Amino acid sequence: MATGLNKNEVLSNEAFLAKREIDELAMPDIGEAVSLTYQGKADESKVLSINSGKFKVLNENKTFSSVLEIPDNSYVLADNLYTLSKLYSQGSKVDLIYLDPPYGTGLDFHSRALEHAYKDNMCPAVYLEFMRRRLIFMREVLKDSGSIYVHIGHQMLSHMKVIMDEVFGAKNFQNIITRRKCSSKNFTRKSYSNINDYILFYSKTSDFKWFQPRMKPDAEWLQKEYSKEDSKGRFKLVPVHAPGTRNGATGREWKGKMPPPGKHWQYAPEKLDELDAAGEIHWSKNGNPRRKVYLTNDKTVPYTDYWKDFRDAHHQSIKITGYPTEKNLDMLKLIVQSATEKGDLVIDPFVGSGTTIDAANQLERRWIGMDQSFTSAKTVMRRFKQGLQAMGDYVEKQHINQASLFDSNIDIVSNSTKVNFVVDDYIEKNNSKELTDLMLELHRI
Repeated sequence: MATGLNKNEVLSNEAFLAKREIDELAMPDIGEAVSLTYQGKADESKVLSINSGKFKVLNENKTFSSVLEIPDNSYVLADNLYTLSKLYSQGSKVDLIYLDPPYGTGLDFHSRALEHAYKDNMCPAVYLEFMRRRLIFMREVLKDSGSIYVHIGHQMLSHMKVIMDEVFGAKNFQNIITRRKCSSKNFTRKSYSNINDYILFYSKTSDFKWFQPRMKPDAEWLQKEYSKEDSKGRFKLVPVHAPGTRNGATGREWKGKMPPPGKHWQYAPEKLDELDAAGEIHWSKNGNPRRKVYLTNDKTVPYTDYWKDFRDAHHQSIKITGYPTEKNLDMLKLIVQSATEKGDLVIDPFVGSGTTIDAANQLERRWIGMDQSFTSAKTVMRRFKQGLQAMGDYVEKQHINQASLFDSNIDIVSNSTKVNFVVDDYIEKNNSKELTDLMLELHRI
């Protein structure tokens, strides 16, 4: 019903101002799916027929040998399209996918050691098809009980929402999560300060795993929710009645009061007497009873779709890898815990600094991360061997050099984990020098 119309007005002529347009110009069929159209959009069947190529794993003796399947707990240095194709062809089934792809910013990104990480400069149509082809494979490898979280900036949010609706189905959309990524900045621009980015949360089906994440409420919420206080502590008032009528004791008079029409007492009169004697019933000036619910130290509330406590690692004085687009480890732990159980498989097709697979590893999940950046490869392998180091915004870029990435003065967090280092035949053949240099770096770790 349109805003401002009552039931009688709905059928009036004024309620159908667009009827002439609908009669003269054909409208889409009811239920027709929405999709984006652009040149070069490939059929799904052609996408899924892509040959993944061959993959090799690094052995203990620093040589590579072919593998028929990409094993669990692998970092894969390859184009993720072919890695996803390989997971699809080998029949892998994934419980959770998190990805933090390029945002379409037009920028180049460098690590804190000033190493080039990747370019983010595709035109919109190329970017969307680049993402769509990969998302098709992600849908195919995702279990029916699985979830996918796509971390994206404002630049391509609306486009990506349509692509996700097309690939995963609009009915499987769950949330757009808004994440505060940094403090206010860019006040000199002719626009509002950009302090948020977004996470598109979809499931494969309606029957997906979900473990409600909860958090400690903030002071403002507590003050509003538990606004009263007595000698026992802070409390809120809740009704002592519930919907529906009852013929038994809970439907009869208690202390001269009947339940409101269509209601019954939540408790038997004897229990209400106990609560009243204990001082846990509040009587209003009009003589209406309500129960006191006291605030407890373990009080938690469900997370909403606004996340303000997971700012980028670079905007905090915490231990990080120094990778340019590194995300908050606690945020990834929250996502992993909300969607998976121990032993489940988590993948990150744009693994970058390795935060997703580090979170999965710490929470005893299986994982596969993939990236085609040699800087990412060094960062992840170092992270799992040596850990993280303090490198927040207070660290000056000019004071960071290549050697500092391999300092020993860092926290050891994951050195007991065996990481399978995997490459595809394309990387081996076409980037042999870079791969050799990488092997030398890995030998130093």
